[in-house]
Amino acid sequence: MNKLKLVVVGNGMAGVRCVEEILKLDPERFQITIFGSEPRPNYNRILLSKVLQGNSAMDEIIINDWSWYDENRIRLYTGETVVKIDSGKKIVETKSGIKAEYDMLILATGSSPFIPPIDGVRKPGVIAFRNMDDCRIMMEHAEKYRKAAVIGGGLLGLEAARGLLNLGMETDVIHNAPYLMNRQLDYMSAELLRKELEAQGMRFWLNANTESITGRSRAKGIRFATGVSIEADLVIVAVGIIPNVELAKSSGIRTNRAIVVDDYMRTSVADIYAVGECAEHRGIAYGLVAPLYEQGKVLAQLLCRPNEECPPYVGSVPSAQLKVSGVEMFSVGEIQEQAAGTALQMYDGIKGAYKKVTMADGKICGAILYGDTSEANALLQLVKQNAPVSALASSSAQQGAGNQDEQIAAMPDKETVCACNAVSKGTIMRCVVEDGLETAQQVKEKTKASGSCGGCKSMVEAIVSYAKRKGSLDSAAAAPICACTDCSHEQAKQAIMHGAYGSVEQVVSALGWKRKSGCDVCVPALRYYFALRTGDASKAQEGEPIGKAYVGMAVTVADESDPSSLPNYDARSLGDELGRLGRKLAFPTRLKAVVASGLHQAAGVLVHDIGITDSPAGWQIYVAGHAENPVRQGQLLGIAESYGEALELSAACLQLYREKAEFMEPLWKWVEREGLVELRETLFDTDYRLALHASFRGWEQEALA
Repeated sequence: MNKLKLVVVGNGMAGVRCVEEILKLDPERFQITIFGSEPRPNYNRILLSKVLQGNSAMDEIIINDWSWYDENRIRLYTGETVVKIDSGKKIVETKSGIKAEYDMLILATGSSPFIPPIDGVRKPGVIAFRNMDDCRIMMEHAEKYRKAAVIGGGLLGLEAARGLLNLGMETDVIHNAPYLMNRQLDYMSAELLRKELEAQGMRFWLNANTESITGRSRAKGIRFATGVSIEADLVIVAVGIIPNVELAKSSGIRTNRAIVVDDYMRTSVADIYAVGECAEHRGIAYGLVAPLYEQGKVLAQLLCRPNEECPPYVGSVPSAQLKVSGVEMFSVGEIQEQAAGTALQMYDGIKGAYKKVTMADGKICGAILYGDTSEANALLQLVKQNAPVSALASSSAQQGAGNQDEQIAAMPDKETVCACNAVSKGTIMRCVVEDGLETAQQVKEKTKASGSCGGCKSMVEAIVSYAKRKGSLDSAAAAPICACTDCSHEQAKQAIMHGAYGSVEQVVSALGWKRKSGCDVCVPALRYYFALRTGDASKAQEGEPIGKAYVGMAVTVADESDPSSLPNYDARSLGDELGRLGRKLAFPTRLKAVVASGLHQAAGVLVHDIGITDSPAGWQIYVAGHAENPVRQGQLLGIAESYGEALELSAACLQLYREKAEFMEPLWKWVEREGLVELRETLFDTDYRLALHASFRGWEQEALA
């Protein structure tokens, strides 16, 4: 079979990551050609500041070296700029005249530095800070000259300034806002940063507007709008970026600020796609690594699985975990005072640590951490979930840094540690415990965790160290039930299910509870696990709590049949039977199910724990819906052809939830923790599904006996 021709315009981080994802999914599907305007292979642009500061060599920030292209049979053209797309003939052409045919075309043209209209900005000695060549020029200038100035007090400008200091140059930073990094920080955190950087040798000119670059034949200084001048032999412009859209625009592709794409990264022209800084999705052009990698993953799924339903890209919550001149910072969401109120603000002058959490309409919408970013992941999840402010009281973010081992133990396995590369805590733990990796560097090579912006490096190192000490993935990844014990829910459950204990008191004694009487957290949990083992929930009425678990579940039947016709007995029977089977069973928490007789029945199928609806294709079974905060839309578990199969699959899922979930863990949260794909794979094992179904009906069979 002839391979499809895939051409990628752009050899940067976004385009090549998309190619990597394609190679994972279907390495034989495409004949791949990549055009890159720089004369080198793919490298990590984010780490250029590390090169400038002397912390990394040029070769160390290469992501994919020349051999990678050869091994994957990718034709790479370096130093070539594509200037024309003929979408009718499906051909691209470079400035030097090279032509390449395509079946699919990915535009990953990135962005260019924004050069403001300042008088003299094109003089020699004025450069941007965007690529390896810029780094080399700055290093060469540092050998000849003494004074430098950086226009721009954002992240890139400050990193450039730190590098120039390392190169031995006196460095001034000019910023047109009242405080540094005003897009990521508030005034207080920015002032803490300014004082730290001034102590390192930087000089700042805030609320300053550059009028011109002075000097006849080359840059010699900067004159401000106020008339004040400073000397500078080298001027770095770092005031922002502009998406590269000229190629798309001249080829008739719809552009706005960037190349306009839909939820599957498709442009307005068939078979042409865009990812990265050059793409505009729902009015937003992202400049951070994590969203660009998410886009690449979605596009790879679409190109490799064209006949399957692929998850769309729905946007990202921008977050940045940064390290500027040795200072760790984290910023996520809306942090400007004009758009958000303050939910929490703390400052530790001794440790030099600052934390602020913002809110809007009672929901957490942003956060800033300065000096200590150990709570970054917890706060990121709260912002992504649009969690209520009350969630701060019970989250690890509110509890403070505390013991790092306790924090890591409390993190769910699925919590993302490396946002850039979507690497979870569980993945890192498995690398150490199951694969035998010894160092954070080895984990980075295997998973790419901390390999992009590097902001999560300290957390990755901490998890690796923690996993090595604990030695067991199961015991290491599980948090204690409460302060009364070191036992996790799973450990206590297994002890009850497989031990000879006859009471809560015996379990507490045998497992070494610190507080012999337990508390209102652990005792109800143990009682529930006993009820799960014995199947004896007869002492409680349906819907009544056992401790904090519940007996039975609420099942609603919604029939959309025409009143003049016969009712849909299958829907009613299915709902009645499901409710009857579950009425004497203990569940971790209260459950709500609905059975609808048709697709158009307004029965809230997608916002119930279990939602079942009849359709022409069969019985569609949805799980993990939730109508209250946090709102969750039910996900399709499967389609059953008959009434009996629908009952079997639903009952098996509920039984698995009973066996695997922790007490008071909602079904939506359990599915999120287990993973929908893993849940499907488990339940589509016929023998196991039948065994789970039989267990769900166990009390009924015992009664008949």
